[in-house]
Amino acid sequence: MPPARTALPPGAAPWGEAAQEPQQVYDRIELPPIKPDVTRVRLFGGRCTCCGERALAVASAGLEPGSPFGKSVEALVIYLHYAHAIGAQAIGLERLRGVLGEIFGLSISEGALCNILARASAPLTAAAEAIAVQVKAAEVVACDETSVRVIKKTQWEWVFVTAIAVLHIIRPSRGADVVRSLFGDIRPRVWISDSLGSQRGHAGLWQMCLAHLLRDTQYAIDCGDEDFSMALKWLLLRAIAIGRRRETLRDTTLAQYRADLDRRLDRALALPRRGEVAERLRRRIARDREHLFVFVTDRAVPATNNVSERALRPSVIFRKVTNGFRSEWGAQTYAAFRSVVSTAKANQRSVLDSLRSALAAPLANQTVALPG
Repeated sequence: MPPARTALPPGAAPWGEAAQEPQQVYDRIELPPIKPDVTRVRLFGGRCTCCGERALAVASAGLEPGSPFGKSVEALVIYLHYAHAIGAQAIGLERLRGVLGEIFGLSISEGALCNILARASAPLTAAAEAIAVQVKAAEVVACDETSVRVIKKTQWEWVFVTAIAVLHIIRPSRGADVVRSLFGDIRPRVWISDSLGSQRGHAGLWQMCLAHLLRDTQYAIDCGDEDFSMALKWLLLRAIAIGRRRETLRDTTLAQYRADLDRRLDRALALPRRGEVAERLRRRIARDREHLFVFVTDRAVPATNNVSERALRPSVIFRKVTNGFRSEWGAQTYAAFRSVVSTAKANQRSVLDSLRSALAAPLANQTVALPG
């Protein structure tokens, strides 16, 4: 027979509070319906009873007559259009209009979207010019470029990366004159780039990107060279590994490592080569050997130019999705947008907040060019 149960008094719980503890803890997340916050502005006025002049009230700051869409809406439109290529494809702005209507409850015409993008050109360009000042004042600059299509012609998007600022510009040329026109007589302390000829001679020191050099070294190995190219590959990997440990090493230790790398490089250069590819690589290393290991003793310099590659990756994706720009206006606005966004990310700031700040900044003699 089962044991007899003790009857509970009326209202008593079968479990005491002290005997209970959480058995399951979980969340369920939902998004509330998003609705625009609309502020209706009424400006009162009238005629003066003394002089007969008409007067109209002045709107509060941020509520001036003009476009009904505030800076938060403008920042969202620009962010979705340029960062996520919504409305930048062949279908035009219809997709962007649909996203704003379905998700955010914003009823906005394609003409209004064009006007928002047009008005953003001037403030974004002004923000990019301020970023350019920061870039030119930096001691260490990493640089790279990638192709971009503008009005069915190939141009080049350049990126200049520093510790606190990132500048994107689009120019028709891939030559050194682009850098000289931007920096003028200013020469940073260290320049980081690949071995393209137009990237040389812009700073006191030059750090060659070891990632690009490793790729070229592997190609020489694949072409049949096993002595020199293999030794160079392991030497470059050793140097990169030392660079990753710099924070735990003393300056004197890094200087010793630098001297050891130079000695190892001497021995590698003396090894036999097989094939023209390895011979060309050997001549190139012998010519530029002083630019290989700058980063070892300079803690502010990375061993590779990967930071520039990462800064250009969104632009490469944007190019593949949109196949380029149909106007110079759009290309320059996009470059300014990327400068603001990349700088915000470099400083761990909100992208949307940075866009709102750039759009809300006062401009002197602002001129807006409408898209063609």
